[in-house]
Amino acid sequence: MPDKLYKTKGIVLRTVKYGETSVIVTIFTELFGVQTYLVNGVRKSTKKGSGKASLFQPAAILDMVVYHNELKNLQRIREFRWGFLYSHILSDVKKNAIALFLIELLTKCLKQPEANPELFQFTEDIFMHLDKSTENTAANFPLFFALHLTVFLGFRMTDNYSDTKTILDLQEGSFVNEKPHHPYFIEDKEARVTSHILKVMQPEELEDTRLNHEFRKSLLYAYERYYSLHIQDFGNLRSLPVLSAIFS
Repeated sequence: MPDKLYKTKGIVLRTVKYGETSVIVTIFTELFGVQTYLVNGVRKSTKKGSGKASLFQPAAILDMVVYHNELKNLQRIREFRWGFLYSHILSDVKKNAIALFLIELLTKCLKQPEANPELFQFTEDIFMHLDKSTENTAANFPLFFALHLTVFLGFRMTDNYSDTKTILDLQEGSFVNEKPHHPYFIEDKEARVTSHILKVMQPEELEDTRLNHEFRKSLLYAYERYYSLHIQDFGNLRSLPVLSAIFS
């Protein structure tokens, strides 16, 4: 089966140096889901290679022309350029830390190389909004993304919070009226805020959600637990302690 050429957008997940001048890049593509590409010559110090490696930073959004062959694990890129040029994410320390958290969470959830265009469009939209967001809105992005990402993964949280159902059972993914017989639940303000964020449809609405750092941190660790209960071998998010340290 010969390689065919396709145009697709992509979001860079991970880049590893290969040889003297090349990189191997894992990219979440709109057409093919997660794919791995060998990109030659982008680390050259020549005029032709200068600056090209910067396009393969995690969270970069690219427009690409790629060779694709379903029988191959390692694909190639024929052409690539910025699909969206960030103003802040790659240079702002806080926004970059948030972006890396979102990328790690996404990477841990995308186990198979299958297309998920709705998830791609949601993720692309999130990064574009993060880039232009205010500091308070940006600080709430990890909570928003972690809750709404589950919609595309098959274990969305049910927002049935009420005056009587004020405890969020992380194992069942719904609000209940009595503490479950296991330790995986949150209650009181944490449950109430979770219900609120589940109702938020656009990132700009997060501006009015005022939370302190320690509270956000506690919620994020609860959501990490939720993912680990629903995705086998999920493990821990290494970017979470880094994110917490930068915002403390």
